[in-house]
Amino acid sequence: MKKARVIVTGSEGIVGSAVCAAMQECYEVQKLSLRFGHDFTDEEFVKNYFRENKAEYLVNCFGFNDHIDSDKPQETLFDVSLESIQKYLLVNVVALISVCREFAKNTESRGIVNISSIYGMVSPIPALYKNTEKHVGYSVSKAAGIQLTRHLATHLAPRVRANCVVLGGVDGDQNPEFKRDYAEYVPVKKMMQKDEIGGIIEYLCSDKSTYTTGAVIPVDGGWTAW
Repeated sequence: MKKARVIVTGSEGIVGSAVCAAMQECYEVQKLSLRFGHDFTDEEFVKNYFRENKAEYLVNCFGFNDHIDSDKPQETLFDVSLESIQKYLLVNVVALISVCREFAKNTESRGIVNISSIYGMVSPIPALYKNTEKHVGYSVSKAAGIQLTRHLATHLAPRVRANCVVLGGVDGDQNPEFKRDYAEYVPVKKMMQKDEIGGIIEYLCSDKSTYTTGAVIPVDGGWTAW
C-alpha cells in the first residue's frame, strides 16, 4: 500500500525531528530545514520547491524563537527593537503564509498542520523570565499563525484541511531551574517530552480527521486550561 507523503518544514529542530521520527514508518517524509540551506523567507525557493515536489500533507515546524539564555542582554518590551520584531514576523508569519499557499496550489494536497505555541494564546508568565521578558515578537507572530490557520481552513475547503497544534514547552536544553519553575505552572507538572508530539500530528495527517479543519488544538499539559 502506497505511503502518504508528508513535507515537514523545520525538520531538524526539536519539534520537527520528533515529528519526523514519529511519522517515518508509515509516511514518506520529505525533510526541509534551514540547516540544509532551505530558506523559507526566499519566495523563489518556496515556489520552486513546491512546484517540483508533491505531497498530501504539510507540517510546518519551522520558526524563529528566542531561547532561554542567562547570558543574553536583559530586554523588556521597551528595549526590543522594531527590527527584531520584524524578524519574527518575517519568519513566523510571512514565510509561513508563503509556504502554505504554495503547498496548497498542488492538486494532490490534502492537509496542512501548523505548529504554534501556547504564547500565541496566552501571555508568557513574567515570573518565569526573571529580569527579562519573552520577546513580544514571538508571541504576536505565534498568534498570527493561529489566525492564519483559520483563514486557510475556510478558504481552502473542502479540498485542503488546515489545523493548528498549539504546543506547550518542550523539554530540551533549558536550564534545570527553568524546567522546574515551568512545571509548577502545568497541571501535569512537567514539560512536554518529544515522544508526546507525534500522535496528534499523525491523526491530523490521516483519513481519521477528514472532518477536522480550522481546529486549534492545545497540547500543553493543561497550561491553557487554567
